[in-house]
Order: sequence, then structure tokens, then C-alpha cells
Amino acid sequence: MRTIRKNAMFYVMMIPIVVYFAIFAYYPLAKGLQASFQDYRLMGDRPYIGFGNYIWVLQDPAFRGALWNTICIGGGILLAGFIAPLIVALSLNEVARSGFKKLAQTVLYVPHLLSWVVIGGICIFLLSPDNGLVNLLLTKSFGMRPINFMAEESWARGIMIGSAVWKDMGYNCILFLAGIASINPSLYEAARMDGATRWQQVRYVTLPQLANTMKVIFLLNTLGIFRIFDQIFVMRNPAIGSKVDVLMMYTFQRGIMELRLGPAAAASFFVVLFTLALTAAVRKMTRFDEV
Repeated sequence: MRTIRKNAMFYVMMIPIVVYFAIFAYYPLAKGLQASFQDYRLMGDRPYIGFGNYIWVLQDPAFRGALWNTICIGGGILLAGFIAPLIVALSLNEVARSGFKKLAQTVLYVPHLLSWVVIGGICIFLLSPDNGLVNLLLTKSFGMRPINFMAEESWARGIMIGSAVWKDMGYNCILFLAGIASINPSLYEAARMDGATRWQQVRYVTLPQLANTMKVIFLLNTLGIFRIFDQIFVMRNPAIGSKVDVLMMYTFQRGIMELRLGPAAAASFFVVLFTLALTAAVRKMTRFDEV
């Protein structure tokens, strides 16, 4: 009781946060879970049907296709979106001119501030088969025929992965640079006194000291694998839908477009379960609790 009185002000400050999450997060989550066990209709009775919606979703070929697309696109974004910013951060850390380093960080970070509507528009414009910059370069410089990147299935997943990595490159890069900046400079001095080259300093000093930062960034990126939606909604089209429709897009189509609210709720809870399972697996594999 004495501890509660001592920290009473902090408990009072937490009340608005708890109320916010209770109303806008946990209550909708509970209602969605309830709907996943019902033959949910906008009007009329909503009888409980047990696991009927979950069985219906598992038997739907579109759900299995969306799951595979999510694994391919989300896994590609996870790996490329982790490795590429790490390489860029290590490269920028070797830049001596602070002005150029700051300019590079700013240029890399700007796409993260833009919405997927803007990023999608930029990608569609650059990859246009008529006057897109990429096709102009291919036709004028290499004599190739224009490629309709946004309408060919063979390019679909690669474009989604590349655009997502480009958008968040600057944000992840800054996190890595912050971790590098926290490394004790005396470790580099000791390595130089032992005759270590720049590459050896990166390999034996920077990367080991950056391990905890890498664990945090990798886990944060893992949380978003099954929640990809905005990018697909903006950049998809019927020609490539079978290759890029992910689980959240499947939920949107079933729940909003077809008004099958029960199966949509069940599919959304599969997303929650997959996210929890993958996060737990990554925590165990990376020994995150040892950070």
C-alpha cells in the first residue's frame, strides 16, 4: 500500500493510456474473436458455429495462396530489409566527411516519411512501360524492349520486396548507426594497436558489439511480416494479384468486399497466431532475452 501511495502520480498518468488501449485495441480484439466463432451478419441473428469459420478458411485455396505469398514477400522483406541497411550503415560509418554522411542519412530517411500511396505512385511511374525511367534506360542504353514490370507475375514479388526495403532503409540504417555510435572507441584503438585493418575492425569489433541492436531490429521487423497490407493495396492489380495477395489482403477481400465477416475474423486471428508463433521462435533462436 505504501508503494502504491508513493507512485500514485505514475498510476494516474497511466490511466489515459490504459483506457485508450482498452477501447481501441483490446475491446475490438475481443469482439473480433467473438465474431470468428459466429455466423456473423450485419443484421439479424448471429448464431455460434464453433470452429466452422476457421475450418472454412483453412479449406479455402485462396487462403493457402495468400499464406505462401506472405511468407515469400514478408520473408524477403525481413532478410533484405535487415542486411541492406546494415551494409549501408557500416559503409556510412566509414565516411570521414560528416556533411556527406548527414546528407546521405537524410536522403535515405525521406522515403520512410512518405505514405505508401506516394511510394506506390513513384514506383508505378518509374516502372511504367511507356515513359518510365527504368524502361527508358533499358530501351535507350541497352536496346531492350519495354517491360511491363507492374503487370508481369515474374517481377511482382521482387518489386514488392524492393520497394518495401527502399522505403524503410533509412529508418533501419539510423538505428544501426545509433548502435555503432554507442560502441566504446577504446575498442577500436586497441584493435588498431594490434594491427587490425578496417575490415578486421568491422568484423571483430563492430559486428559483435552491434549484436544486441541487430537482435532488436530483427525482432521488430519480424512483427510486421504477417501485417503487410498498405503496400499491396496500393500497388497490386488483377494481373499480379495471385502472386502478391497476402493474408491481410485476403482478410480485406473476404470481410469488406464479400461481407463474409466470420471467415474474415477467423483469418485475422490466424494472422495473430502466426505472428505470435514466429515472434516466439525468433526470440528463442536469437536468444533475445539475453540482450
